[in-house]
Amino acid sequence: MMNVGYLGPRGTFTEEAAARLFPQEPPEPAALIPYRTIPEVLADVEAGRLDRGVVPIENSIEGSVAVTLDALVHEVEVYITAEVVLPIRHHLMVKPGVKLEEIEGVVSHPHALAQCRKSLDRVLPGVPQSAATSTAEAAAQVARADRPLAALGNRLAAALNGLEVIVSDLQDLEGNATRFVAVGREIPPPTGRDKTSVVFAFGVDRPGILCRSLMPFAERGVNLIKLESRPAKRSLGDYIFFVDMEGHLEDEPVRAALAETRRECAFFKVLGAYPRVDYHRANNGS
Repeated sequence: MMNVGYLGPRGTFTEEAAARLFPQEPPEPAALIPYRTIPEVLADVEAGRLDRGVVPIENSIEGSVAVTLDALVHEVEVYITAEVVLPIRHHLMVKPGVKLEEIEGVVSHPHALAQCRKSLDRVLPGVPQSAATSTAEAAAQVARADRPLAALGNRLAAALNGLEVIVSDLQDLEGNATRFVAVGREIPPPTGRDKTSVVFAFGVDRPGILCRSLMPFAERGVNLIKLESRPAKRSLGDYIFFVDMEGHLEDEPVRAALAETRRECAFFKVLGAYPRVDYHRANNGS
């Protein structure tokens, strides 16, 4: 049986993503194991204590998950092996019998609260909000509370904690979706519909260096899906660049472009090459 770690506790959106990527049924059943933090998941994959790990990497509203990117770059040697996109539906959940007008506070992960800010102001104007470490922990807090609180989270968290959904779909934007990735110790072979993710940095910042580093992809017809910069954690003004592209590391145009780009870089790392998801279809539940 494959051991798969994910960012817990039970009832998180990450558990939903892990179950989607690794079904708990034959012919290859997976044991899904909740972890406290993203770095712990990645470290246990690297050490061989897990076969795979599943962590969030990007949200359509909040952007990239910094702790995931930073750990992949600076802390572990693992590869992204798969991805899945989940539409994020936030529901307001309470203990059975609690009415909307009785709610004294809303608890959830800061991202969930931010993604439902306008809806919460409309449905529960003036009701205090407080942060939890996850949407699942928020549901657990509400279940333990001795006063009428509400949590924002998914239906799995409500079911696991004996809560009932009192208002559905409170997310402010219908396009709210999160991309989750599976990580492992080896890069999977090409499928014909793949994505490659890399990160790089330059030794000296000079005019045109980023343009020159990206030109090899345009010259070979390699479509860049994403370009993002983050602090390099060395000094203010130092940045590293994350690039996602269509194609697999073993495809000749991708391989040749990466080799040319690498010559411009002081730091270069392949984060993975893996089957890519059609974001539009995934975000609509397909």
